[in-house]
Amino acid sequence: MTWAARLRLDLQRSGPRTTVRFAHEGPLRMLQSLYPEGPAIAHTVLVHPPGGLVGGDEIDLQVHLGPGAQGLVTTAGASRFYRSDGAVAAQRTRLVLEADARMEWLPLEALCYSGCHADNHLRMELAPGAEVMGWDIVALGLPAAGRPFEQGWLRQHLEVAGGWLERGTLDAADRRLLDGPLGLAGRRCLATLFLAGGSGFDRDRRERALGLAREVIDGHALRDSAGATLPDRATVVVRVLAPLVEPARQLLQAVRDAWRPALWGQAASQPRTWAL
Repeated sequence: MTWAARLRLDLQRSGPRTTVRFAHEGPLRMLQSLYPEGPAIAHTVLVHPPGGLVGGDEIDLQVHLGPGAQGLVTTAGASRFYRSDGAVAAQRTRLVLEADARMEWLPLEALCYSGCHADNHLRMELAPGAEVMGWDIVALGLPAAGRPFEQGWLRQHLEVAGGWLERGTLDAADRRLLDGPLGLAGRRCLATLFLAGGSGFDRDRRERALGLAREVIDGHALRDSAGATLPDRATVVVRVLAPLVEPARQLLQAVRDAWRPALWGQAASQPRTWAL
């Protein structure tokens, strides 16, 4: 039996408050919305009770932010792509931000079990003045449990419409990519943090974001396998390779904690569910 799950989130600014409405089909749900930073910023937690995806399963998430709305979306647990008998398991996310909206997309990691056939797709559409800060964290296999990524593949797609686009396939059979010095070099966690704006960033703001990220990276244990770049005038990207998820996520959190107050004027707080 396969699962098809769809969830639509709609965040709207109403006076000083951002409100959240949702509609769903299947097992993907909104657990709750919290306001730990006050009424302007809605923190929304998503849950997927089946706990993972097998071949043929599909998750379709669409998040819409109206003008001036502010939101943070995270998940209660990691996503899991389990072994497939041939069919593809797909997780597709579309973020649409209208003028001057701000969003943080901070799901926990995607765990790719050996033998999975997985499609992980994220597309962001940003109106003028809108900005999104978010990440994508992927782990291949379960190395800490002695379960390496020996078969299967993950197809990745990260896109800001009209600008930044990255896509590729991580195939367990491609040992040159997974183990070569110009590839993952034996590391099995890939993590990407991004900041993107619908109107682009002026030079000072781009350089500030880049400088803050590099300062954090220089002081971190993963500094030799991390870097910050400017793929275009509207996007700043931080990339990390690590043997395990935890140090990679800690580095991305540290960069986010530097960006948030400096670029958005917001304290470096964390979603409450991360402490559970």
